[in-house]
Amino acid sequence: MTATLPELDGFPAAAHLEPAAMARAHRHVVTKALAEFAHERLVSPEPADGPADALGRTRWRLSTAGGVRYGFAARVLPLEHWDVDPASVTRSVDGADAPLDALALVDELQAELGIPDALLATYLEEVSATLAGVAWKLHHRRTDARELARADLQTVERSMTEGHPAFVANNGRIGFGLGDTAAYAPEAGAPVRLVWVAARREHTHLACGEGVDEQRLYAGQLGEDLLDRFAGRLRWLGLDPADYLYLPVHPWQWEHRLAVTFAADVGRRDLVPVGLSEDRYQAQQSIRTFFDLDRPDRYYVKTALAIQNMGFLRGLSPAYMRPTPAINDWVASVVRTDPELGAAGFDVLRELASVGYTGDAYHRMAARGIRSPYQRMVAALWRESPVPRLGPDERAMTMAALVHRDAEGRSLVGGLVADAGLPPREWLRRYLDAYLRPVVHCLLAHDLAFMPHGENLIVVLRGSAPARVLMKDVGEEVAVFGDRPLPPEIERIRVHEPDDVRLLSVFTDVFDGFLRYLAGVLDTDGLLPADEFWRCVADCLLAHREAHPELHERFDLFTPEFAHSCLNRLQLRNTLQMVDLTDQASSLQYAGTLANPVAPFGPASGR
Repeated sequence: MTATLPELDGFPAAAHLEPAAMARAHRHVVTKALAEFAHERLVSPEPADGPADALGRTRWRLSTAGGVRYGFAARVLPLEHWDVDPASVTRSVDGADAPLDALALVDELQAELGIPDALLATYLEEVSATLAGVAWKLHHRRTDARELARADLQTVERSMTEGHPAFVANNGRIGFGLGDTAAYAPEAGAPVRLVWVAARREHTHLACGEGVDEQRLYAGQLGEDLLDRFAGRLRWLGLDPADYLYLPVHPWQWEHRLAVTFAADVGRRDLVPVGLSEDRYQAQQSIRTFFDLDRPDRYYVKTALAIQNMGFLRGLSPAYMRPTPAINDWVASVVRTDPELGAAGFDVLRELASVGYTGDAYHRMAARGIRSPYQRMVAALWRESPVPRLGPDERAMTMAALVHRDAEGRSLVGGLVADAGLPPREWLRRYLDAYLRPVVHCLLAHDLAFMPHGENLIVVLRGSAPARVLMKDVGEEVAVFGDRPLPPEIERIRVHEPDDVRLLSVFTDVFDGFLRYLAGVLDTDGLLPADEFWRCVADCLLAHREAHPELHERFDLFTPEFAHSCLNRLQLRNTLQMVDLTDQASSLQYAGTLANPVAPFGPASGR
């Protein structure tokens, strides 16, 4: 066993950064890079000689500049999903064995990956931080996935290890140090008390959705005693509480941004720190969103957090947040009045209120048309908690958990299937009816598209089988296609795209963005072959088509192929801001087309 450094005189010695853990981290990231870069056709592995393994993986090789060669065993499942055996990956330099090194891989493949010279170091830093994150999780998180399958929502949330399944550099967090990771990273699971700041009302906008107003919001989320203490703090400073609104702030953001970058605003009492939350919160996978541990019925709190992570500075724009409650009200009204969605139990967790401060120098730049990340640093929103929605026989977990494997390779979804006592195909069908069918229905019936990846959904389980799903993170990522009437204040969510681009919200975001990983897990575990998985997906779509034939007249979900939209290509092109949030469709990166895995099982297949 490799010795780890002790903590010396209170000095954080980074015990997880030791050779054995780092070697495993490099192997994990290199394996993922080979699989995802091949999937996005950034690299083209070639078949090599050698026997196939028990799963039918054959040998492949990839040669890079400078005499570096990688070898590995893999099979290519539908949607060009590269199932690479991590234990099989080797690297040689000039014919001699060499250790796996994720940073070296990126450097060796820079030309193929298309990373601009000026941004290479930023991407390498995100990869390095991802390596450190993997090592930290290996050192601290050893929960058996089968036990995790029976855990509660927050235990599952803090036990996720992979992050986004597609992005190679998915754990950058540039700006966090060792202490910040231990205090605020989702996988640390440490309770956090949020900083509360009073923001001068004339420079601050509070927007509330249906059923919420300023008094109800603060009384319900803070309580009268804490509100009285905040008001007392303001009066002690000679300030009138009526002149202020209250705004929750991430502790890191207060220390590193508000107290420094917004020092002038604090100095003139436009921003006034008034205290800490009484309740303890836990960071969610999205890192800047918090769940109330002491009062689970209270709202999630989403805060601005100015760290660089996965191609974005994770701020929140006051201007962008302003219509968020109205957007959520409208989306909820559409979802909750549709009989098909009601029968499926599909619903949204509304973002009920948002607050943003704009009295700073950086917003004065905005008046001259100058956009800046500094305009996204003092804002927050509140979202409904799923806990009050759960029945006595129900529990919930993030959908990302369905593709989780623990350090020993055990899958969480395998535990759920075993505990449910259902045939894998039946378990999958219940999941697809709860998730895929409603997402498809929203698109076809209402021109409504979400960003339905794993972290954005809560799966409600009954007896370890999926019963329904709850969509979250609606305000920033929902889109409405076409010309259907919208309230003027939410017009920003309208997009005009041709039908084939609309369908990418299913093909890219659902099929390629999540289901291909789940298909790989179930196939590798021997629960359901990949072809049978996609047959089951087709059956779900055909059932919806039979129930609503008129909705399928215009759109063909069984088209032989669709555009191959690539996520890593976005990050590699611009590691600082992958897409323009005001025009995301124009930012997409394509690599030809992918064969539609449900096409062979469509209505014209003759099966």
